[in-house]
Amino acid sequence: MPQITINGTACEFSKGQTIIQAADAHGVEIPRYCFHPGLSIPANCRICLAEVSQLNPKTGKLERIPKLMPTCHTAAVDGMVVSTVSEPARENQKQVMEFLLINHPVDCPVCDQAGECTLQDYSYQHGNAQSRFQEQKIKQPKKDVGEHVLLYSDRCIMCTRCVRFTREVTGTNELMVSGRGGTESIDVFPGQALEAAGMSGNVVDLCPVGALLDKDFLFKQRVWFLKRVPSIDGITASGDNIWVEQNEGRVWRLKPRENAAINQWWMTDEVRYGWKFIHSDERLTLPTMRGAAVDGADPAGAWNAALSRADALLRGAVASRTGVALAVSPMLSCEDAFLLAHTALAYDPDAILGIGPVPVSGSDRTVGTFTISAEKAPNARGVRRTLEAVAASFPGRSSGATVHDWSALRAALAKRAGAAVILTGNYPGAWQTPELIAAVNGHPLLLLDTLRGPLCSSAEVVMPAATWLEKDGSFESARGHLQGFCRAIEPVGAARSEGQVAIDLDAIRRGVKGDHFDVASIRAEMGATAAMEKFATLCQPIDAARRATSDMQFVEI
Repeated sequence: MPQITINGTACEFSKGQTIIQAADAHGVEIPRYCFHPGLSIPANCRICLAEVSQLNPKTGKLERIPKLMPTCHTAAVDGMVVSTVSEPARENQKQVMEFLLINHPVDCPVCDQAGECTLQDYSYQHGNAQSRFQEQKIKQPKKDVGEHVLLYSDRCIMCTRCVRFTREVTGTNELMVSGRGGTESIDVFPGQALEAAGMSGNVVDLCPVGALLDKDFLFKQRVWFLKRVPSIDGITASGDNIWVEQNEGRVWRLKPRENAAINQWWMTDEVRYGWKFIHSDERLTLPTMRGAAVDGADPAGAWNAALSRADALLRGAVASRTGVALAVSPMLSCEDAFLLAHTALAYDPDAILGIGPVPVSGSDRTVGTFTISAEKAPNARGVRRTLEAVAASFPGRSSGATVHDWSALRAALAKRAGAAVILTGNYPGAWQTPELIAAVNGHPLLLLDTLRGPLCSSAEVVMPAATWLEKDGSFESARGHLQGFCRAIEPVGAARSEGQVAIDLDAIRRGVKGDHFDVASIRAEMGATAAMEKFATLCQPIDAARRATSDMQFVEI
């Protein structure tokens, strides 16, 4: 492959790559403001200028190009030698920083971007210790540009990333450059608000300074207190890769995690702000029976009482030959579905297996190369495939690999009066519709859910479940991408993952001590099943993703 040398490091590159792209591929840092790999290249910030030497085809000698070249826009050429640390390059960096800081307010202590601001970083690395500017700074107003975004115009350095995003990615064109010279600023077109086709939060991620800020995160946390954990979109079927940023057991924000094959650099506002139910006052935190708490019991005692009652109900349903039915929510992980199915079939090998309601809103929307999924469940396909694999291989099962969708499951329950139903929810909002309540009415109900709902008062046993951010697991997206995610925070209250509940319930059935939910051993067991070969092959890189590097502290859980 062709090769160039950047700051003394040999870097191979592919045809068509620019110098900065070759540097990024080899971990060589080149300062930049306007450049972003998902946007066009205007080369207007000029801080990436470098000394470039290349072979003269006439003389065969390495000759320096007389002027500094923008590394974001200059194509890499075999044999080229590039330096961003030479005296001319460093002098340019200082001059660029001096110009950018002329009108920039010195309000880092109160700026939400402090700690992840490249203007702050480059000022320290490439700037001057003192400013020569003695005149009055030009003041720009703060603007409310959309539902989720505030614009602090006096902090803007005119990199135009946000403008290019609304033009090139979403095609919505709400943002523009207004004015000229020192009064130049970013603004929305008259009569428009920044919506960006439901992806407006991405302009906050793109902004290299504190000009565009997230209203939801404003003044909530200092970013250096946050810890990052890799995860997957647990609200829709898109399978978008995300970072969960938390501090002291509380989630503060979600950010997109780059994956070129799935979500690139972006995420929807729906996913970015849809996690709030995790800390809702409506969260279930302790097991209950018939809507009443277990009196005088600590959380462990409450769980033991609830599990014992659930065990008795399931045994009674099997003894009376009404049987067991399991409805696995499409919000659950493959591992949860695997353990729940094994436990249900251990009680009743011919248990009815089905998938809970799959929410759909409208139809899929394509924004540029990004698809916003209409299906609002992260793992409908993974749950079905897992249940079918377990059913097909379970000894003594006469009904084979039959797994019902929600409509067929309701019909099956109507024909099996008195069957004990294990119903799982974990939806981010209201999901217990009159139709669903009618379907389980008259059946002994074991409910595993996260939020209070109408069924909590009528279910025989209610067990508080952990959300996807409170456990390890795997989701399969609508496009067939099987991906793992890591627990970001401890479960709220005494909530447990559905997989752990299945393990505990099976331990009571067998009269043994329950094991701890171990995602690696469960995946190994799942991968050993021939029908789940896809799981075994696609889940191999999942644990490695836990060790992905980031600019924030990474937490091993």
